[in-house]
Amino acid sequence: MVRDLEQYSAWRQGVVVALQQYQAWLHGAELADAASEQRLARTLARLADDKLSVAFVAEFSRGKSELINAIFFADYGQRILPSAAGRTTMCPTELMYDPAWPACIRLLPIETRADNLSTSDYRDNASAWTMLPLDLDSPAAMHEVFRQVSLTRHVGVEEAKRYGLYDENDPDMPVTLDNDGLVEISLWRHAIINFPHPLLKQGLVILDTPGLNAIGTEPELTLNLIPHAHAVLFILAADTGVTKSDIEVWRTHIGAGAGRLVVLNKIDSMWDELRSDTEVNAEIARQQEHAAHMLALEPRQVFPVSAQKALVGKINSDAALLEKSRLGLLERALFNELIPAKKDIIRKQLARELGTLSGAQQAMVSARMRGIVEQLHELKSLRGKNQSVVAHMMRRIDVEKKEFDSSLFKLQATRAVFTRLSTELYTCLGMDMLRDHVLGVRAAMDRSRFSTGMREAVKVFFDDIKRDLQASERKTSEIRDMMEVMYRKFSSEHGLTLPPPMPFTLDRYRDEIADIEDIYDAQFGTVTLLMTSRVVLMERFFDSIASAVKRCFKAANADAEAWLKVIMAPLEAQIRQHKDQLKHRLASIQRIHDATDSLEQKIEAFEQSQAELEQLRAKLTELSGNISIAINAEYVALDAAA
Repeated sequence: MVRDLEQYSAWRQGVVVALQQYQAWLHGAELADAASEQRLARTLARLADDKLSVAFVAEFSRGKSELINAIFFADYGQRILPSAAGRTTMCPTELMYDPAWPACIRLLPIETRADNLSTSDYRDNASAWTMLPLDLDSPAAMHEVFRQVSLTRHVGVEEAKRYGLYDENDPDMPVTLDNDGLVEISLWRHAIINFPHPLLKQGLVILDTPGLNAIGTEPELTLNLIPHAHAVLFILAADTGVTKSDIEVWRTHIGAGAGRLVVLNKIDSMWDELRSDTEVNAEIARQQEHAAHMLALEPRQVFPVSAQKALVGKINSDAALLEKSRLGLLERALFNELIPAKKDIIRKQLARELGTLSGAQQAMVSARMRGIVEQLHELKSLRGKNQSVVAHMMRRIDVEKKEFDSSLFKLQATRAVFTRLSTELYTCLGMDMLRDHVLGVRAAMDRSRFSTGMREAVKVFFDDIKRDLQASERKTSEIRDMMEVMYRKFSSEHGLTLPPPMPFTLDRYRDEIADIEDIYDAQFGTVTLLMTSRVVLMERFFDSIASAVKRCFKAANADAEAWLKVIMAPLEAQIRQHKDQLKHRLASIQRIHDATDSLEQKIEAFEQSQAELEQLRAKLTELSGNISIAINAEYVALDAAA
């Protein structure tokens, strides 16, 4: 696993190096413009922040934490994450590595659930978290610190209701009260463990979830963490089989698809010394087929394992026990599916970016080349001509320059329209409008204490958001259409070689909003609402919806702002280049007219410039090819290994 992730990281670093070389060369060749700078910066940032996330989801006592220990932490010679009978992981726990933080565990207090903020809203607020350092030289001390994720406290019903952890309309709730009428809740809402494990240092992020009921009560899991995980391991227990709650969570929150694996854990409960290995294996196979049937999968998509025996086998170097635990099959399936799938996604994104970027730079080189060729043609045509012909050519270039200056005045008028449309776009996509929508829903929720009324308020919210995105899309289309007209005008009237204006779409954000709405509908379907009010949970869920939509709109605003800054960049770059060429043409012929410079010397100088531009074009092609080679490096080898 470490080797596979190291190879993936090395591949990613190879792409980064090729892109950085390309970027440095563009600056040296004066081919960089705002659009190319933005594309390169965005691509490099995406590669630098690239993560591979794996979520472990199950009902409590299915062995999630033990499975994480067996796969990732057996080298420490003992359990790192707490694992025992009953519930051990009480809050969602992320294991990752960020060199900006020391080795530590950061804990978000459960009291934050009383505010209208999601877990994501607190991520950048360091003061909201409790930080405990980790002693990397003492596994026992680390294990003790990690026990924080299993700690609970008892609170009164009213306090539990305030956190959205007690629904008085749920008939099953009263049995959860202890003898003093108190509710047991987790001490923490969320935990982030920053740990310099080799896999985590390579960009792996592990999510350990509490029991299935927490998926419904902590919307962050439903809306963000589980759907965005690159792989989800759904863990069942061989001794309990597939329960009704297992089926519901599988259908509602996970489902079959790329990177979704089902683990049938605790097969050691079926090992029986009074039966032959053949009989035991047949029984395990029957359980495997039954689980696959209940989840509408093929039996090969269900992996029987014993996490506990695998951990013991690794710690004690017992190869036979490790083989019997069958963990190796699951590990190979996980990493053979996870890394190539992630790599393929990034390869396609990079290939699209490179095609657009390289095309823009080639157009700039072609424009320079065309200017040199035109000047060479003019100079060669002056051989043997008298002063009057040279003077005529000077007048002609001067007229061409005046016509170009006239076009620039028209461009200023276009800028005014561009500014107006940009302002209208920011209004449609603005955070102020989103804030008003959110406040409107919360006010409607306060007025209506019935689930159906609250559901209608959320429906109106999604309709308003989609309408805002549609209006924003219309504005971006107007801007792009206007710029296309201007690009064509300058291309036809002045011979500029311009690629089409950089495209822009909000499709990604519309899809994100649609996904959020689908999750909400699945969580609060009409039938469910008629069965129980779930008012507090719905309010809590909307807080996370509002936070997710806010993040989506912030990203859309950032993308739109960056696009508006660079959509004119290729045109402006070629305008500057064309103005310089006109000025140089006029100056060259002026010097020849004044007999202060040799015609043949000028021709020789321009021929030298033409040769240099040919070398520039060849170097650009070479560097673009290097990026393509880096993108496709080791891909065939990795496929063969899989």
